[in-house]
Amino acid sequence: MSFSDIALACVNELQPYVPGKPIEELERQYGVKNIVKLASNENPLGPSESVLAAIAKAAKDLTRYPDGNGFILKTALAEKYQLGLSQITLGNGSNDVLEMIARTFVSPADEVLYSQHAFAVYPIVTQAIGAKGVIAPARDYGHDLQAMSTLINDRTKLIFIANPNNPTGTCLADDELEAFISQVPPSTLVVLDEAYVEYGDGTADTISWLAKYPNLIITRTFSKAYGLAGLRVGFALSHPEITNLLNRVRQPFNVNSLALVAATAALADENYITATKQLNDQGMAQLIAGFEAMALSYIPSKGNFITVNVECNGADIYELLLQQGVIVRPVTNYGLPQHLRVSIGLQTENQRFLEVLSGLLGRPL
Repeated sequence: MSFSDIALACVNELQPYVPGKPIEELERQYGVKNIVKLASNENPLGPSESVLAAIAKAAKDLTRYPDGNGFILKTALAEKYQLGLSQITLGNGSNDVLEMIARTFVSPADEVLYSQHAFAVYPIVTQAIGAKGVIAPARDYGHDLQAMSTLINDRTKLIFIANPNNPTGTCLADDELEAFISQVPPSTLVVLDEAYVEYGDGTADTISWLAKYPNLIITRTFSKAYGLAGLRVGFALSHPEITNLLNRVRQPFNVNSLALVAATAALADENYITATKQLNDQGMAQLIAGFEAMALSYIPSKGNFITVNVECNGADIYELLLQQGVIVRPVTNYGLPQHLRVSIGLQTENQRFLEVLSGLLGRPL
C-alpha cells in the first residue's frame, strides 16, 4: 500500500512550494565560498539595532509561551493604521494568513481567482483545499483586472491580487484597482496582498478602503522591507467579522515571542524603512543599467526584485550562476522560462551578479 492511496486527491496532485536555495546548501553542493544570495527578496541591510536589542531582551523568557493574541504588536499596528484591534489577524508570515483565509471561506465547490504569473502560494492553497483555481490571463506580465472581472461568477469565493506582484514586480494604478474592488460582489472576498507595498511609490491609502469595502482583506508582512524574513511575521487587516472568523482557524501561538517583539520594534523604526527604500532604489537603478548595457529586456518592478529576460533557458543560466556562487530565482514555474528573478542586494552583491551574468551570456557590461 502507498500512503498516496489514502491521501486526498487534491494533495496528491500538488507540487510543493520551492524556496530559494539556501547558502549552506550551495556550499555543500559545489564547495563554493563568498556566496551572493539574490533569490528570496530579503532585505540586505539585516535587522536594525532596535530589533536586535528587543530580541536579546525577549530571549530571557523563552521558556514562556508567547502572547497568543499578540496584544502589543496588534496595538502598534492598530495605532499605525488607525484601525481597531478587532481588525487585525497575525500570522506566521503572510503566507500563513493567506492559507487561513482560504481555509476559512473556501470549499471544494468554490472557485478562487488569481492572475497568470501571480504568487505561487495562491494556487497551492486553492488546490490544498480542493477548490477550483481560475487563472486570468496577464496583461504586460501583471494583473488584467478587466479580464479578471469577466471571470467572476456565483462560485467565485475569493480573489487574490498581489500589488506589487511577485515575481514580476508589476503594480496596478490606484484608481483602476479601487474601481475593480468596488464592482466585486459583496459575497466574494478580495485579498489585496501588499507584501512589497513599502517599496512602491503609490499614493493610495488602501487601508482606508476597508471602511468602504467590507469584503476587502489586506495582507502585509515584516519579511521584506522590515527585514524579518527569518522570524516569519505577517498580518491581515479586515472587517471585524472576518477577523473573528479567521481567528477561529488560526493556530494557537502561531507567532513566536521573538517575532512579536522584533516586529513591534521594527514597526517603530521609520529610519530603517527610509534607508531600505533608498538602498533598494539605488540597487534597482544599478541592475537596470547593467541589463541595458547587456541589451537585456526586463520587467519594470515596484518590488525589491526585478525579473530579467536572459534570452535563453533561464534554468540553465540559473545553474551556471550557482556554480559561480550567485543564487537568483528561476521562474519557469510561473510561465517565464527565459526569465530570472533577481533580488536587490548590496551594491557589491549586485555588481558581482552582473559581472558573472555578463560573462555567462558573452554580453559586455
